[in-house]
Amino acid sequence: MKDRTGEKIVFSLPSFYDAVYEYEDAEYVIFGVPFDCTSSYRAGSRWAPDEMRKACMNFETYDYYHRSDMTDILVHDAGNMDTPVSADDMLSELYEEVAGLLDDGKFPIMLGGEHSLSYAPVKACRDYYERKDREEGKDPEGITFLVLDAHLDMRTDFRGVKYNHACVSRHIIEEVTPKYVTIGVRSGPEEEWDYMEEHGIPFYTSDDVDERGIKEIIKEVSEKIEGDRIYLSLDMDVIDPAYCAGLGTPEPFGLSPREVREVLRVFAPKTIGFDIVEIAPEYDFGNSALLATKLMREFIFAREAGRKKA
Repeated sequence: MKDRTGEKIVFSLPSFYDAVYEYEDAEYVIFGVPFDCTSSYRAGSRWAPDEMRKACMNFETYDYYHRSDMTDILVHDAGNMDTPVSADDMLSELYEEVAGLLDDGKFPIMLGGEHSLSYAPVKACRDYYERKDREEGKDPEGITFLVLDAHLDMRTDFRGVKYNHACVSRHIIEEVTPKYVTIGVRSGPEEEWDYMEEHGIPFYTSDDVDERGIKEIIKEVSEKIEGDRIYLSLDMDVIDPAYCAGLGTPEPFGLSPREVREVLRVFAPKTIGFDIVEIAPEYDFGNSALLATKLMREFIFAREAGRKKA
């Protein structure tokens, strides 16, 4: 596997046991990015990709809800990227590698690592589809960044680092795509909430979900999103730590796993990229990695089911 510059992309094993297809034959490519150098509370998300691979051994390949078997879906696990120390270098290398996947016609599924990483694949997806639209003589449609997250992540920088995990949504909105919706937020300094309200950026708190129900929230979000190009980012701290304790920045009063699963089932068919980030598996007994792995599989099953219906 090579990136767009022709350089070989170096990954390491192990891999998901049910991702049985070679890269050339696959439609979905899973890859880990074990990077957590800007983590601000509990580091350790660098261990998450391989812990998810171990957790996968717990699950049957067949999914009754979707009447589908994972081994029938064209999934390849490319292993983990080698990661530099600096956030800027990490994002630059990650951008090139995701761009290479897209050029090869693959659907990227990134396993973090911390949330700062999402900036690069969102930008790569934006650039790829803008180029594709222009080649077809169309005005660029753009993409929507839909993020499930406990935190607003709207700082301009944090601890002297611009592309910190606490700033990812701000920079995606200002530098990549203004089409943005977040669900499950419940944490951020006053100035971040003010920024959201002043700029009319749509957000739904975990209290909104609790009071109105996830189905109503999903319906409203669907009406706000234009087009069928969604990059979906699942920061696992959107889930209440009672269900998911192995996190870098746990925040109580969050969403339930079933509510998150409902979001994935509805929006997966419209996605052009997906990531799961911010699991710190050292802080529980493997439950968070198990849950993240199950949600990743739910995403893949739901996207495949949506494509078949279309």
